[in-house]
Amino acid sequence: MTKEVLQNARRIVVKVGSSTLTHANGSMDFRRIEDLVRTLSDLQNAGKEMILVSSGAMSVGFARLSQTKEGKTLAQKQAAAAVGQCGLIDLYDRLFSEYSHVIAQILITRDVVENDVRRENARRTFCTLIESGVIPVVNENDTVSYEEIEFGDNDTLSAHVAHLCHADLLINLSDVDGLYSANPRADENAKLIPHVGEITDELYEIAGGAGTVLGTGGMHSKIEAASFAMKHGIPMVITSGADPKNIYRVLEGDFVGTLFCAK
Repeated sequence: MTKEVLQNARRIVVKVGSSTLTHANGSMDFRRIEDLVRTLSDLQNAGKEMILVSSGAMSVGFARLSQTKEGKTLAQKQAAAAVGQCGLIDLYDRLFSEYSHVIAQILITRDVVENDVRRENARRTFCTLIESGVIPVVNENDTVSYEEIEFGDNDTLSAHVAHLCHADLLINLSDVDGLYSANPRADENAKLIPHVGEITDELYEIAGGAGTVLGTGGMHSKIEAASFAMKHGIPMVITSGADPKNIYRVLEGDFVGTLFCAK
């Protein structure tokens, strides 16, 4: 039954993090982004309805400004996000257009999903775009968000987007293969956990802290995203973003990574 759920998923949210989209210096990884766009475009052609939640704006912005993220104020981070968002969405627009697909940029802050009227407006916008064959490209509105209302990472944002869009599946492309029994970078005996049916305190302990230098989220935020998605009946898969073709494997029912089964 689980395999059938993956194979039959039609409306799919794909979340990709900064560490997947950029090189270590923050510059865009064109080869990987092109692979991602080609994969999403092909799936859209096959009748799927794809929604992309993309990080990377702030990292790209700092790279363009020849600066690093460390030690920067909130205003400096917002300014870098404003610079980087232009380059990121322009690249997506040019690449998707090569495959004859139209994209739409949607920037969201937490207050959108916490306010009934704004949430419903966002839901209608998403549904109208999707029904028109447009691929929404979503990011947190880092330029205007502040600490009290920001999502803080696009893992949480992607789960809310999946709920807003009535998605059948959420695929979280990460810099690791999935959830492990321990930190695979520190423990050679760590084993991949292929299925999770319930979010427990033990899972949060296993998840640990933050991810890479470029990313704001770690496995802990992905567990929180999975918990929200599962609560709303949406299965979520964490798999490696090093090869965007893993999206194909997930949709073919192969258990590449960790599957969080919806209740």
